[in-house]
Parts: sequence; C-alpha cells; structure tokens
Amino acid sequence: MFGFLLGEALRDLRRAGRVAISAILLITLSLAALGAFWLLSSNMSEAVTQFRERVKLVVYLRREPGTAEASALVDRVRTMPGVGAVRYVGKAEALGTLRQVLGKDAAVADTLPQNPLPASLEITPTAEGATLEGARALVTRLTALPETDEIGGGVEWMERFAQGQRLLWLFALGVGAVLAVAAILTVTTATTLVLHARRDEMEIMRLVGAPEHVVRLPLLLQGMMQGLLGAMLAIWVLVACYALIGPRIEPLVSETLGVARLTFLRPHNVISLMLAGTLLGGVGGWLARGRPEA
Repeated sequence: MFGFLLGEALRDLRRAGRVAISAILLITLSLAALGAFWLLSSNMSEAVTQFRERVKLVVYLRREPGTAEASALVDRVRTMPGVGAVRYVGKAEALGTLRQVLGKDAAVADTLPQNPLPASLEITPTAEGATLEGARALVTRLTALPETDEIGGGVEWMERFAQGQRLLWLFALGVGAVLAVAAILTVTTATTLVLHARRDEMEIMRLVGAPEHVVRLPLLLQGMMQGLLGAMLAIWVLVACYALIGPRIEPLVSETLGVARLTFLRPHNVISLMLAGTLLGGVGGWLARGRPEA
C-alpha cells in the first residue's frame, strides 16, 4: 500500500512541474537562510564560551590599603558568591606591569612625577560567575564595597555580544518566516494544480470505495517530498558555502571572536533542518486538501 501511495506522490510531483520546482527552491532558500544564521550563532556562542573561560574582573580601589587591610579585603571578596580567585595588585606592581607592556618605551614611566596607577583586585569568576547574569550580580556586589572606585572587565562586552545574538536570531526568524510562508503557499499551489489534474481519477477512486486517506495521502506525501528535497538542497548549499568561504574568513573570525576554527552545524541541527523542510512541505500539501469539485 505504501509503495502505491509513494508512487502516486512521485507522479503528482512530476505533474506539478515548474510550480513544484519553485516550491522546492523557496524551501531551500528559507532553510539555507535559517541554517546560515544558525551556524553563525553557534560560532558566536562558542566565542562567548571561550571568552568566559578567560574573563577577569578588575576592581580599582579608591586608595592603596596597608598590608593587613589588603589581606582582609582579599579574604572578604573571596567569600562572595561567584568569585573563584582573588589577587591583590599594589600600585608598585601595576607600574612594573606597565613598564613590561611598554617594552622599549618603558623609560616613559620613569618620567612620571608620581605613580598614577591605582591599587586593584584581579578577580577570576567561577563558571557560574562568568555567565552574563552571574557577572552582573558579581559586579553589583563588588560595586557595593566601600573600597571600590571603579570596576573593569568584560561584562559590557558580554552584554553587547548577548544582545547581538538575540538581534541576530530575531532577524533570522523574521527572514525565515517570510520565506517559509512563501514556500508553504507555493507548495499549496502546486498541490492544488495536482488536485485539478487528478479530479476525475480521485472521484473514480471514491466511487469504487477507496478510503479517503488513500485518496488524499499522496497529496500530503507530495508536499512532504518537496520539503525534504528543499531541505537536502539547503544543507548541500550550506556545506558548499562552508567549504568555500570558511577557510577564507577563519583568520578574521579568529582575530575578532577568538575562535580558532569555524564549526559546521551539528548532526542534530542538520536533522532539525530536514524535519523543518518536511514539515513545511507537509503543511503546504495539507492546506490544499480540499475536496475538488467535479
């Protein structure tokens, strides 16, 4: 039975002709766009994860404390939730670090009338404290310390990156939704054409007692096949673009995002795209399931 239904669906697909091809191409475009945004977002998430492993917060102090006072401050900060490690950096050590950074121009630091650099605490957050929400909460607690003058680190960068990811996904969903609606309507049109072409044949099948699902199921299968073909084409488009463009932009991505190598979609992402394509085509075939007039 299934072989018969599948054969009917293939014949209906050939009958739809150019309209069916248009539907497949629209599904390909919508899923390729969604997959491209998905790929970009996953690599951005990888960059955020790597950045969290290296993130440090620097608490600049209002004044340089004494030895005992600095030790007590370090112990107090170390007990805060989200704090993994704390290191006190005095004014003299900060100036020495500046000399190392300046290299051959280190003599410039010696011309300063006094050490302008503040004492600070270098804080390495825990895994929980390195998340966006955890870092915000940690910064709030550190800001409340009376010794705190200013806090530096990568929290602002993480916030901008997270906001950029959200905007990227909203844009991707918008573009994908518009293309998906166009694809569904095109599949519906292709299936409607088949309905008219098979009108007499379907009425004969009903008259001889064929169950309604046997009459209509080839139309649904036709739409699902269009969706699956479109999804497979979209995946191959993504593979080709990744193979051609990926090696050329990897140096730029490594420099800007800190990701050593771009990663392609994971297997469950590929399966999701194929299921999404099949679903789009199936919806288009289902919408055209109205009983044709004799």
